[in-house]
Amino acid sequence: MSSKVIRYDNIISLETRQSIAKRYHRVTRAINQEFWNSTSETAHSLYVGSYGRNTAIDTSDIDILVEIPEDEYNRYSYVKGNGQSRLLQAVKNAIQNTYSRSDVRADGQVIKIAFSDGMKFEVLPAFPQENWSGSILYKYPDSNMGGNWKTTDPRSEQRAIQEKNNSSNGLLCATCRHIRMIRDTSYSSYHLSGILIDSFVYDAIGWWHFTHEDVDSSIQLKSYEQELLDHYNQISLNGLLSPTLAAPGSGTALDTSKDWNILGKILNKMA
Repeated sequence: MSSKVIRYDNIISLETRQSIAKRYHRVTRAINQEFWNSTSETAHSLYVGSYGRNTAIDTSDIDILVEIPEDEYNRYSYVKGNGQSRLLQAVKNAIQNTYSRSDVRADGQVIKIAFSDGMKFEVLPAFPQENWSGSILYKYPDSNMGGNWKTTDPRSEQRAIQEKNNSSNGLLCATCRHIRMIRDTSYSSYHLSGILIDSFVYDAIGWWHFTHEDVDSSIQLKSYEQELLDHYNQISLNGLLSPTLAAPGSGTALDTSKDWNILGKILNKMA
């Protein structure tokens, strides 16, 4: 595999994407039947995570957010004990009615579905909330440490990634996928999260972009891959410090203390 970033189109096959969509629709329908008195296969749900940001390279984890009515939040928020855990169990039971033969379990913040072909779904139940600017945020349960509620803003992250990818002629997503390929090939025993990869590339890419095939690339003083490595070294003192980094669009602060050095190893390999 080349260490230089190239275009990665259709990295997940059409057949696999169709299988993902079919399962996504079935999960969505199960949630809508249980909580919304609806048989819709598309309402109240969206792809999130790497697949939702269009930077995924495999189907090891397909992340889905499913909306739950606000009155369910009031119900589980004030129940004695860990209401977040009870909500997860209720969502798990709804999904298990559809996928009774699959391994379905509640785990911390999500319901995990392991299919026999190796594909895995992680389903995040969440309550939509409109903020002061009109954007939709989502409040979701965390059953760890006795239970609490957290907030996420995946739509803003997806919009930011899409806009930057469009302006870079596809270079942003291609870079994120390239880093994942090196991670999975050479550093598979380590965990380097997708949102950390995507957020770093978004922060580092600057004005770099793929040129069109009929346009000559201008001469650069350094390669794009070297520019990424230089940015990594600049914001973390050559990898000695864990820098402050936020998710694009949402501005959510990220934990860069875990395996930040693995990202550095990958960037050195690319440069």
